[in-house]
Amino acid sequence: MAAPVNIIVGSHVWVEDPTLAWIDGQVNRIDGQDVHVQTTNGKKVVANISKVYPKDTEAPPGGVDDMTKLSYLHEPGVLQNLAARYELNEIYTYTGNILIAINPFQRLPHLYDTHMMAQYKGAALGELSPHVFAIGDVAYRAMINEGKSNSILVSGESGAGKTETTKMLMRYLAHLGGRSGVEGRTVEQQVLESNPVLESFGNAKTVRNNNSSRFGKFVEIQFDKSGRISGAAVRTYLLERSRVCQISNPERNYHCFYLLCAAPPEEREKYKLESPESFHYLNQSKCYKLDGINDAEEYLATRRAMDIVGISEEEQEAIFRVVAAILHLGNIDFSKGKEIDSSVIKDEKSRFHLNTTAELLKCDPKSLEDALIKRVMVTPEEVITRTLDPEAALGSRDALAKTVYSRLFDWLVEKINISIGQDPNSKAIIGVLDIYGFESFKHNSFEQFCINFTNEKLQQHFNQHVFKMEQDDYEKEQINWSYIEFVDNQDVLDLIEKKPGGIIALLDEACMFPKSNHETFAQKLYQTFAKNKRFIKPKLSRTNFTISHYAGEVTYLADLFLDKNKDYVVAEHQDLLTASKCPFAAGLFPALPEESSKSSKFSSIGSRFKLQLQSLMETLNSTEPHYIRCVKPNSVLKPGIFENLNVMQQLRCGGVLEAIRISCAGYPTRRTFDEFLLRFGVLAPEVLDGNADDKAACQMILDKMGLKGYQLGKTKVFLRAGQMAELDARRAEVLGNAARTIQRQIRTYIARKDFVLLKKAAIQLQSCWRAMSACNLYEKLRREAAALKIQKNFRCYTARISYSALQDSAMIVQTGMRAMTARSEFRFRKQTKAAIKIQAHLRGHREHSYYRNLQKAAIVTQCGWRGRVARKELRSLKMAARETGALKEAKDKLEKKVEELTWRVQFEKRLRTELEETKAQEIAKLQEALHSVQIQVEDANARVLKEREAARKAIEEAPPVIKETPIMVQDTAKIDELSSEIESLKALLLSEKQVAEEAKKACTDADSKIVDLAKKLEEAEGKADQLRDSAQRLQEKLSNLESENQVLRQQALTMSPTGKTISSRPRTTILQRTPENGNILNGETKPGHDTALVVANTKEPESEENPQKSLNEKQQENQDLLIKCISQDLGFSGGKPIAACVIYKCLLHWRSFEVERTSVFDRIIQTVASAVEVHDNNDGLTYWLCNTSTLLMLLQHTLKASGAASLTPHRRRSSSASLFGRMSQGLRGSPQSAGLSFLNGRMLGKLDDLRQVEAKYPALLFKQQLTAFLEKIYGMIRDNLKKEISPLLGLCIQAPRTSRSSLVKGRTQANAVAQQALIGHWQSIVKSLDNYLKIMKANYVPPFLVRKVFTQIFSFINVQLFNSLLLRRECCSFSNGEFVKSGLAELEQWCCYATEDYVGSAWDELKHIRQAVGFLVIHQKPKKTLNEITNELCPVLSIQQLYRISTMYWDDKYGTHSVSADVISSMRVMMTEDSNNSVSSSFLLDDDSSIPFSVDDLSKSMPQVDVADVEPPPLIRENSGFVFLHQRSDS
Repeated sequence: MAAPVNIIVGSHVWVEDPTLAWIDGQVNRIDGQDVHVQTTNGKKVVANISKVYPKDTEAPPGGVDDMTKLSYLHEPGVLQNLAARYELNEIYTYTGNILIAINPFQRLPHLYDTHMMAQYKGAALGELSPHVFAIGDVAYRAMINEGKSNSILVSGESGAGKTETTKMLMRYLAHLGGRSGVEGRTVEQQVLESNPVLESFGNAKTVRNNNSSRFGKFVEIQFDKSGRISGAAVRTYLLERSRVCQISNPERNYHCFYLLCAAPPEEREKYKLESPESFHYLNQSKCYKLDGINDAEEYLATRRAMDIVGISEEEQEAIFRVVAAILHLGNIDFSKGKEIDSSVIKDEKSRFHLNTTAELLKCDPKSLEDALIKRVMVTPEEVITRTLDPEAALGSRDALAKTVYSRLFDWLVEKINISIGQDPNSKAIIGVLDIYGFESFKHNSFEQFCINFTNEKLQQHFNQHVFKMEQDDYEKEQINWSYIEFVDNQDVLDLIEKKPGGIIALLDEACMFPKSNHETFAQKLYQTFAKNKRFIKPKLSRTNFTISHYAGEVTYLADLFLDKNKDYVVAEHQDLLTASKCPFAAGLFPALPEESSKSSKFSSIGSRFKLQLQSLMETLNSTEPHYIRCVKPNSVLKPGIFENLNVMQQLRCGGVLEAIRISCAGYPTRRTFDEFLLRFGVLAPEVLDGNADDKAACQMILDKMGLKGYQLGKTKVFLRAGQMAELDARRAEVLGNAARTIQRQIRTYIARKDFVLLKKAAIQLQSCWRAMSACNLYEKLRREAAALKIQKNFRCYTARISYSALQDSAMIVQTGMRAMTARSEFRFRKQTKAAIKIQAHLRGHREHSYYRNLQKAAIVTQCGWRGRVARKELRSLKMAARETGALKEAKDKLEKKVEELTWRVQFEKRLRTELEETKAQEIAKLQEALHSVQIQVEDANARVLKEREAARKAIEEAPPVIKETPIMVQDTAKIDELSSEIESLKALLLSEKQVAEEAKKACTDADSKIVDLAKKLEEAEGKADQLRDSAQRLQEKLSNLESENQVLRQQALTMSPTGKTISSRPRTTILQRTPENGNILNGETKPGHDTALVVANTKEPESEENPQKSLNEKQQENQDLLIKCISQDLGFSGGKPIAACVIYKCLLHWRSFEVERTSVFDRIIQTVASAVEVHDNNDGLTYWLCNTSTLLMLLQHTLKASGAASLTPHRRRSSSASLFGRMSQGLRGSPQSAGLSFLNGRMLGKLDDLRQVEAKYPALLFKQQLTAFLEKIYGMIRDNLKKEISPLLGLCIQAPRTSRSSLVKGRTQANAVAQQALIGHWQSIVKSLDNYLKIMKANYVPPFLVRKVFTQIFSFINVQLFNSLLLRRECCSFSNGEFVKSGLAELEQWCCYATEDYVGSAWDELKHIRQAVGFLVIHQKPKKTLNEITNELCPVLSIQQLYRISTMYWDDKYGTHSVSADVISSMRVMMTEDSNNSVSSSFLLDDDSSIPFSVDDLSKSMPQVDVADVEPPPLIRENSGFVFLHQRSDS
């Protein structure tokens, strides 16, 4: 960022602030290089001019969505833009194609629902508001179009939202790829389910974060050649191995160690674990627990996560055995051995941990000891075994721990990848990198060195990508950029990794020399890099060194660099664990080739780190990168708080400011020609008056200003750093001069106007003053006369008042004196009475106290005496207890108690055996315990006998006191022991009783449940019997109805015209042709497939077959002719569709509705299907829409549904119901179900001579298929109209940009030109609507369907315009609202022209966009209250939608502001309440593509059709088989 060069007095600038990072103010004075600034918080600041940056006073209050659009691209401008957008809940912001995501610390579900995904699908970057979906879509489209893998690098410190951002990215990629994972889990779900496992084993507490990732994670989403997700994989990089052995206060080791130490007691006992304080690898830091984290619960959660990932119980146990082994391994210490440079196990505690480690790893303890303290050297002559000194043995121990943990972590990652499922044949991938960010603490060690080295590498990759973007932009605009300097950090990388003189190389060299230490290593660094500008030696330290990274200077402590870098690959360790009897541990160490396992090799963690980093960079370089920088706005993790210093540090560490520096090195300010002329045209008005094009006009303005180094591209002006400020200063000067001229003229006008007014006021004031003086004189004389009269009366009044007061005072004094005397007398009497009462109470209290004290003394005396007597009796009892007889009596009592307890236990055993057999094992245990107690009692009895014999002998040999005392003491101890055992048995017996009672209670509950279930089963069986009876009755009723139906058919046959000549025959039978062979069979009266009813004589069977065949052939010919006829466009007769009427009359005459099998319905449906195959033939579609709707209406009024069918409620069919779905639903119903009790009624039109039709199954299926085709044709017409107007809607939502002509021709003329351009698009939409209306009118589509079509089309217009308005900030402007409002007026005018019969309530469907546009164009928005907005202006819009429009609004015409900050805050509170109440918070509308009507709605809305007046078409008019069509019309 270059220093500003055009700071003048009055400029609005940014200056540094220790609290807010940057604060804005205005320049008051400039003294050389010192600038005096008056800040907005009232302070005065003096700063160097090089650290003062100009402020863009014309920047939008809500910020810009792409910070490359900022007029001044510098740190304070970036910070202010992010803060302004964050305050409006706009958490995403672009910097070019880099996305900055600020964690909102609250749920914003409307940003991530499926509607939002659909909006960003296929949208170009920058077309819609910034979003993580846009980055995912760009990566996916680049992969599909170019066939190249892409990567998305998500970075940020812990708590910045990296995991949530990664989750949203994978959700969007899964939405685009559309592949579900195993067992219903998507790929992103499977990857996220692995996070708890990886966090437990790869995350640890650092100085700044409690859950910091100590490894990098690269998630590969794999795609096949068609762009579908085919698999996924998790790659891990750069695990911090040294943390296993060395940690510093107040950090922690990896979480898994602490979780295992908090495991349930049985597991800790199994692994022989204690508290974390007892293990060397954990107690190097005094931090053992995290605030708000329960390690025991986290341990169980980790085990559950392992189950989900697919790690078996055996594998989980083996994993934690290895983790416990590492902890025990760290507690093995060594001391010097007898030989020189030898070591041995230090003490028994270390030996215990050695044996425990061997037990957990299932290897030989001796082999483990030898692997730690011995080394085998293979020479050509012999194999030499040497021992290690204690220090080397400790290094060997730590090397083993780091190697085991590293391989365990690799195994977990491999297991997770197997669970997710990889595709080795994937054509391309999209990788999401989640890795730790730049770290700078108070004390930085080897871990921070490696992490910052990684970030330096990634920053170089980032810088190259940003420079490439700049280069692409320059090439696109065809400007010269070859001299632009590229900001690179290669010198820092050379300082760290260059061979042989880099820091890592020197560290490896120091590690290979036994006598090297941290001081010699630091001195080597000082000598090597003394002249390196990136390397700094601190003044007061001998071992520290400072590296100047891209994010700032970091000072490292070299004290532990050597220890943390050592990582020997020891052959003895490999052999030890390969031979382990634990398959899991052995699997971590597969056998190596013979030559590689003969000796130990030195391997440093730094070198390994560098190789892994190189592998990661190769992966990233093979992909097209995209960057997302996550930012944590505050350290308290609460919404609505934006800490400037914290954010600025993260932007610096995330490389965003470095990207800005790269942009500033080129052309940080870019403006289109129109924008440039609109802002700086005032600098050269003569240029605008000419006829030069925009580019030439910009060239002339810049040349006039004398700027150098700028570039003019094809569409933009590219300005160097500082040139925008210079132009703004010139513009401010020109505007200032113009303002002063205007002020001078207006001040002259105001001064003259004030003078004239003042003169008139003076003359009027003089006349008024003279009149006032005369009035005052008259008033003075009148007052003097009145004063004399007042004085006389006043003196009389005062004398009277004085006398009255004196009289009253005398009376008051007398009254007071008398009252005081009375009160004194009363007070004396009262005091005398009280004194007497007090004396009486005092004497009584004194006597009572004396009595109580006397009583207490007597009680104390009695207690003392009784205690003395009791103590004497106690001594006598003790003496008696010493006697042998008392001991025997106590023993007998104990034996009785034991027998009683034995009997009780046996009784409880029998009782519990009868109640619950499942408790048998516990009773057996109790019996064993009782048996052991009996044995102990018997042993005690034996010992008592022996002791009595010994006591008897001792009595004979010693004095009585000496003989009795030991016996008493020993027997008393035994008694106490037996008493305690009896008490324990009582407790055990009590617990068993409780268990038995619980079992009884459970058994009782189970019995009650069984009884309830039995009752319910009996009720269900009764209901089933009732249903069987009902079904049987219905079947009987069905058979009766069928027999009645046969009789009615025979009667109808005899009455039909075709049966008149045959009715004279004596005997008739109804014959049926089978579908298999076409033969005629005698049988019962039964309708059949293509049934032709004939009458035959039973005496002449030979003549029956030929007439029947001729009738069937004639019927088939008629059907063929009908199909051929309706395949043509028959047109309309009197507004009625001829085809529908002819089909209906033919089917009715042929009685096709009453047969159970016929093919005519299928042929008609096939004809309709073939006619509507051409989707874009709107004329044909509307023709068949009219025919199908009319035919369906006729069928609805003619066919009568069965009882069972009539009970089925009509449901509104959705657009997803296809023809084949409806056919399959119809075929699944049984034909018999259509035969239940049909209803009778009248026929339509003039068909009263025929009975109403009771439809069979084929007719009902035909009606169902016809309904499906009606809905399909309706949907095709509607979708065709949507496709036609969709491109036009995209042009209508945003007003055309005002060109430079607006500066010359004036605002009115420019707006008229733009208005005409926009109206052209709206008129195209109106023309499309009008064309469709004319087509549907010409084909006599029912007005009901026309209204439904236009209602859904207007709803579609409303959804598209409203959603585009909310997703594109450039559309939420005042002028754009005016343009859209004028377009809506065109639609309203068309609705009036089309009349309500064909449009209906379609205009009301535009309510959302109408109210939104009304809000955009309303004036004085800051004065509107929330109640006025929600209830009066925009009652239909939700609070989320209002908030979105209010925050995105900008006035490009008058420069006014949106609603007030109080209204915005109230909206935010209401949104928070809605999110807490689980109210949908999506601000987008959803397009309803369902079918908005049912068959009943259609039939009720259409007028009845008189089919009798419809003339038959010429093709069938003269055919004898269709004579009935003429007969009907004639009648």
